[in-house]
Amino acid sequence: MAKDDKKNAWKEFFWNPRTREFCGRTASSWGLILLFYLAFYIFLAGLFALTMYVMLQTLDDHRPTYQDRLSTPGMMIRPIGEQLEIVYTVEYTETWERYVQALNNFLSPYNDSVQAQKNYECKPDQYFIQEDSGSLKNFPKRSCQFKRSILEDCSGITDRYYGYDEGKPCIFIKLNRVISLLPARDGQPPYVTCGAKKYKVGTDEWADDSDKLGELAYFPPNGTFNLMYYPYYGKKAQVNYSQPLVAIKFLNITMNEDVNVECRINANNIPEGSERDKFAGRISFKLRINSRN
Repeated sequence: MAKDDKKNAWKEFFWNPRTREFCGRTASSWGLILLFYLAFYIFLAGLFALTMYVMLQTLDDHRPTYQDRLSTPGMMIRPIGEQLEIVYTVEYTETWERYVQALNNFLSPYNDSVQAQKNYECKPDQYFIQEDSGSLKNFPKRSCQFKRSILEDCSGITDRYYGYDEGKPCIFIKLNRVISLLPARDGQPPYVTCGAKKYKVGTDEWADDSDKLGELAYFPPNGTFNLMYYPYYGKKAQVNYSQPLVAIKFLNITMNEDVNVECRINANNIPEGSERDKFAGRISFKLRINSRN
């Protein structure tokens, strides 16, 4: 009997035919609750939309309103290789042709014909400043030509294998894009230097591969980033911008040995990178060129 009473109580809770209540509430009560929550969520959605609208009015489509950038821009190499290691065997084409193909793809936007068509021939050795005229926005901004022929022996024009087939590979360095960065003072352009990276071999002992590195050649000469490519105004404002590059050619690196290399940016307006960030103002990578000879 008690079991039937309990069952009937549950049935009446879900639907009571006498009071016409569903789950303890009448239809009008449920209607008022649903109406309240509908109005409440419409209000929240409207408040969110209004907040987003007001915030978007403060943003500029062409440059960030607030820019909390590092004082030292990052660096990267091409080709990247796996874990920043470039390893191949000179006699086996299949071990280095992927690097050549990666460089062909990377440098194709720098073809002389493409640059002459899209970009402007700027006056070298000075910043290419393009200010707005009051409320009149100077968009899109022009970009300076960086032709791959500037890279000479590493351009892929005279040597389509970039020296990889001879054990004299070219590695390309680029600085990360930073809006409004002026990387030098007094007209002295930033430049790249590469050397043997120090690594720990014991508790308090350090070593490097200076004796294995050999002679280096830089393109453009002295490994400079010309000032005419700065400042950078952003992807939307400067749609055809071509990042300047520096190529390093390893002329007589020791074969069949791991060689740890570190390249740095040098400028009187860029502080040295922190030891905590291995890409700030520098890039480290490993080269190993094997040869059967």
